[in-house]
Amino acid sequence: MSEQEEGLPSSDEEWRERLTDEEYKILREQGTEPKFSGEFLDVDEEGEFTCAGCGTELFSTDQQYDAGHGWPSFFDVIEDGNVETKLDTSHGMRRTEVVCGTCGGHLGHVFDDGPDPTGKRYCINSAALDFDGDE
Repeated sequence: MSEQEEGLPSSDEEWRERLTDEEYKILREQGTEPKFSGEFLDVDEEGEFTCAGCGTELFSTDQQYDAGHGWPSFFDVIEDGNVETKLDTSHGMRRTEVVCGTCGGHLGHVFDDGPDPTGKRYCINSAALDFDGDE
Protein backbone atom coordinates (compact mmCIF):
# COMPACT_ATOMS: atom_id res chain seq x y z
CA MET A 1 0.00 0.00 0.00
CA SER A 2 1.44 3.40 -0.96
CA GLU A 3 1.83 6.26 1.49
CA GLN A 4 -1.06 8.08 -0.22
CA GLU A 5 -3.36 5.05 0.12
CA GLU A 6 -2.50 4.63 3.82
CA GLY A 7 -3.76 8.14 4.58
CA LEU A 8 -7.09 7.73 2.77
CA PRO A 9 -10.36 8.02 4.65
CA SER A 10 -11.93 4.66 5.40
CA SER A 11 -15.50 5.86 5.89
CA ASP A 12 -18.02 8.15 4.24
CA GLU A 13 -17.93 10.37 7.32
CA GLU A 14 -14.15 10.81 7.03
CA TRP A 15 -14.49 11.72 3.33
CA ARG A 16 -17.10 14.35 4.25
CA GLU A 17 -14.71 15.84 6.80
CA ARG A 18 -11.81 15.88 4.34
CA LEU A 19 -13.58 17.36 1.29
CA THR A 20 -15.61 20.48 0.65
CA ASP A 21 -19.30 19.92 -0.17
CA GLU A 22 -18.62 20.41 -3.89
CA GLU A 23 -15.58 18.11 -3.89
CA TYR A 24 -17.59 15.44 -2.06
CA LYS A 25 -20.51 15.72 -4.51
CA ILE A 26 -18.19 15.21 -7.47
CA LEU A 27 -15.52 12.83 -6.17
CA ARG A 28 -17.70 10.56 -4.02
CA GLU A 29 -21.19 10.91 -5.56
CA GLN A 30 -20.20 11.15 -9.28
CA GLY A 31 -21.57 14.67 -9.63
CA THR A 32 -20.50 17.37 -12.06
CA GLU A 33 -19.98 21.10 -11.90
CA PRO A 34 -21.84 23.50 -14.21
CA LYS A 35 -20.25 24.11 -17.62
CA PHE A 36 -17.69 26.93 -17.77
CA SER A 37 -17.72 27.34 -13.95
CA GLY A 38 -14.53 25.53 -12.92
CA GLU A 39 -11.49 27.41 -11.71
CA PHE A 40 -9.08 25.31 -13.83
CA LEU A 41 -10.79 25.85 -17.17
CA ASP A 42 -8.08 28.38 -18.12
CA VAL A 43 -4.72 27.99 -16.39
CA ASP A 44 -1.88 30.28 -17.47
CA GLU A 45 0.82 28.81 -15.23
CA GLU A 46 2.65 25.55 -15.94
CA GLY A 47 2.24 22.71 -13.47
CA GLU A 48 0.45 19.52 -12.51
CA PHE A 49 -3.13 18.75 -11.56
CA THR A 50 -3.59 16.37 -8.65
CA CYS A 51 -6.62 14.59 -7.22
CA ALA A 52 -8.40 16.80 -4.68
CA GLY A 53 -9.20 13.67 -2.69
CA CYS A 54 -5.77 12.13 -2.28
CA GLY A 55 -3.07 14.17 -4.06
CA THR A 56 -2.24 11.69 -6.83
CA GLU A 57 -0.71 13.41 -9.88
CA LEU A 58 -3.19 13.14 -12.74
CA PHE A 59 -2.64 15.66 -15.55
CA SER A 60 -0.16 18.32 -16.63
CA THR A 61 -0.71 21.72 -18.21
CA ASP A 62 1.42 20.31 -21.07
CA GLN A 63 -1.50 17.95 -21.78
CA GLN A 64 -4.29 20.52 -21.35
CA TYR A 65 -6.12 22.12 -24.26
CA ASP A 66 -9.26 24.19 -24.84
CA ALA A 67 -11.92 21.79 -26.09
CA GLY A 68 -14.61 24.45 -25.80
CA HIS A 69 -16.95 22.08 -23.94
CA GLY A 70 -16.96 23.86 -20.55
CA TRP A 71 -14.66 21.67 -18.46
CA PRO A 72 -10.88 21.38 -18.26
CA SER A 73 -9.75 19.04 -21.03
CA PHE A 74 -6.60 16.97 -21.39
CA PHE A 75 -5.37 14.68 -24.17
CA ASP A 76 -3.35 12.38 -21.88
CA VAL A 77 -2.56 11.49 -18.27
CA ILE A 78 0.72 12.00 -16.40
CA GLU A 79 1.19 8.29 -15.68
CA ASP A 80 -0.74 5.15 -16.57
CA GLY A 81 -2.46 3.76 -13.48
CA ASN A 82 -2.92 7.13 -11.80
CA VAL A 83 -6.18 7.42 -13.74
CA GLU A 84 -8.52 4.50 -14.40
CA THR A 85 -11.66 4.18 -16.50
CA LYS A 86 -14.90 2.28 -16.17
CA LEU A 87 -18.22 2.02 -17.98
CA ASP A 88 -20.84 4.60 -16.93
CA THR A 89 -24.43 3.90 -18.02
CA SER A 90 -26.07 6.58 -15.85
CA HIS A 91 -28.53 9.12 -17.29
CA GLY A 92 -29.44 6.78 -20.15
CA MET A 93 -26.01 7.22 -21.76
CA ARG A 94 -23.05 4.96 -22.35
CA ARG A 95 -19.85 6.81 -21.41
CA THR A 96 -16.39 6.08 -20.05
CA GLU A 97 -15.97 7.40 -16.52
CA VAL A 98 -12.55 8.58 -15.35
CA VAL A 99 -11.60 7.88 -11.73
CA CYS A 100 -8.49 8.43 -9.62
CA GLY A 101 -6.40 5.26 -9.58
CA THR A 102 -5.53 5.77 -5.91
CA CYS A 103 -8.76 6.79 -4.15
CA GLY A 104 -11.37 5.89 -6.79
CA GLY A 105 -12.75 9.43 -6.82
CA HIS A 106 -14.87 10.42 -9.83
CA LEU A 107 -13.01 12.93 -12.00
CA GLY A 108 -15.14 13.15 -15.15
CA HIS A 109 -15.33 11.28 -18.45
CA VAL A 110 -13.07 10.53 -21.41
CA PHE A 111 -14.14 10.71 -25.04
CA ASP A 112 -12.52 9.68 -28.33
CA ASP A 113 -12.80 13.10 -29.99
CA GLY A 114 -9.59 14.71 -28.74
CA PRO A 115 -6.51 15.94 -30.56
CA ASP A 116 -3.37 14.08 -31.59
CA PRO A 117 -1.34 12.34 -30.41
CA THR A 118 -3.89 10.33 -28.36
CA GLY A 119 -7.25 11.29 -29.83
CA LYS A 120 -8.59 11.44 -26.25
CA ARG A 121 -10.50 14.21 -24.48
CA TYR A 122 -10.38 13.77 -20.73
CA CYS A 123 -13.22 16.06 -19.63
CA ILE A 124 -12.51 16.70 -15.94
CA ASN A 125 -14.28 18.61 -13.16
CA SER A 126 -12.15 21.41 -11.67
CA ALA A 127 -13.53 20.61 -8.21
CA ALA A 128 -11.99 17.13 -8.45
CA LEU A 129 -8.55 18.70 -8.93
CA ASP A 130 -5.93 20.68 -7.08
CA PHE A 131 -3.21 22.53 -8.97
CA ASP A 132 0.51 22.56 -8.16
CA GLY A 133 2.18 25.29 -10.20
CA ASP A 134 5.83 24.99 -11.19
CA GLU A 135 6.65 28.54 -10.13
